[in-house]
Amino acid sequence: MANEITTEQHQEATGTVTVYLSPFVSVGACFVISVIYVASLYVWNSKHDRDHPSTIKRRFFSVFVVMLVAPFFVLTLTSKDVFQRYTMWQIMGFRKEGLFTATFVPLLLTMVLFLGPLSVQLSNGIWRIYSEPMYWMNAVRNLVWLRNHLVAPLSEEFTFRACMLPLLLQTFRPSIAMLITPLLFGLAHLHHIKERLQNGRPLREVLIISFFQFFYTTIFGIYSAHLFVRSGHFVAPFVVHAFCNHMGFPDVQEVQSQPQRKKYLFIGFYVLGLVGWIVLLPTLTTPSWYTNNLFWAGEL
Repeated sequence: MANEITTEQHQEATGTVTVYLSPFVSVGACFVISVIYVASLYVWNSKHDRDHPSTIKRRFFSVFVVMLVAPFFVLTLTSKDVFQRYTMWQIMGFRKEGLFTATFVPLLLTMVLFLGPLSVQLSNGIWRIYSEPMYWMNAVRNLVWLRNHLVAPLSEEFTFRACMLPLLLQTFRPSIAMLITPLLFGLAHLHHIKERLQNGRPLREVLIISFFQFFYTTIFGIYSAHLFVRSGHFVAPFVVHAFCNHMGFPDVQEVQSQPQRKKYLFIGFYVLGLVGWIVLLPTLTTPSWYTNNLFWAGEL
């Protein structure tokens, strides 16, 4: 029924463009999915904080249930015109064509952006722990590490990119669709306000931290959506998300505490990484590199 009443034609300056879903259906569905995702984290009545093992395990179960539910929105709302050419899993970014490229090239691109923080790690020797088997053995047994590096990137990218963008791209041009999901993604992180207030932090401090978190999660969401749309692969934003969670927000104070000569060298790497990322971004996200021939690729 939804497909019958929302499939329509409209004229634009460039010609006739098929709109598979109305904005009310696509945006409304994405809003409902995001509410379900956040609500799933609070269905459990627990006095423990977010890092307590029981809280983490329950939330693992919750987000995996959401991952089972969210694809039904794609399945039931997507136009028959789309499904005549692609499967549901293909438009959600699960494709074999270009998979190797999508796994490594976006990650290398993001490492260029993090050239400054990576150079600091290389200098202080932190990178050496990654060659220790015990580091990885302890990591996979640590629920907080698993949440930050695996479950959160997996569930968030699956929900906010793989399930939402295929719907929005049936209504909006890619440049618009890539701005809608990041807003929902950023708003979804505001639920941490409740947890911070429960931990006794001052309201002013909580609001400042939460606004900053909303800002950078929205910016990251734009980048993540860009990778998904350009590559047509789920793995691209997932791997990048896991890497960014591992790196965390750049520690500017550590750079400032360095000796004068080292400090300017690190600042140079920060600037070089940002400039290099900007220059390389259009080339390394060329859709043809990823064999992206999905229904929105012609508008990129």
